[in-house]
Amino acid sequence: MARMARTASVKFALTSLILAALVGGSGLAQAKSPGQPAAVRDGTPTVRVVELPAQGRETYGLIFKGGPFPYGKDGTVFGNRERLLPVNTRGYWREYTVKTPGSRDRGARRIVCGGPARAPHACYYTADHYASFRKIVE
Repeated sequence: MARMARTASVKFALTSLILAALVGGSGLAQAKSPGQPAAVRDGTPTVRVVELPAQGRETYGLIFKGGPFPYGKDGTVFGNRERLLPVNTRGYWREYTVKTPGSRDRGARRIVCGGPARAPHACYYTADHYASFRKIVE
């Protein structure tokens, strides 16, 4: 009888733990390790401006000044075909190159901003040519 009660108690505890993880998210899974960026409320990873590479900070500053930009493609429409950024109307998102030292071409690093050119609503950084994004926060 005591063994059945203990088994039922363990099953109940495990079920409660699994349910809590599914409903509210596991605190262990969401814990931030020292190298991880923070995340905004919707779970989107973030990067602070000061954490961007020096070339990223330079590009970010140029965006708010309206240029001049070193690459002809800077400021062109970003299609967001992969839908990794919030969905919006065509022309909302614009892309800007973040120089990659030693690269013979534009490299893989970009900042993509949405909204007015000199006062974007949101900007995102990608170091892997649009495979992933981190929202830029102050």
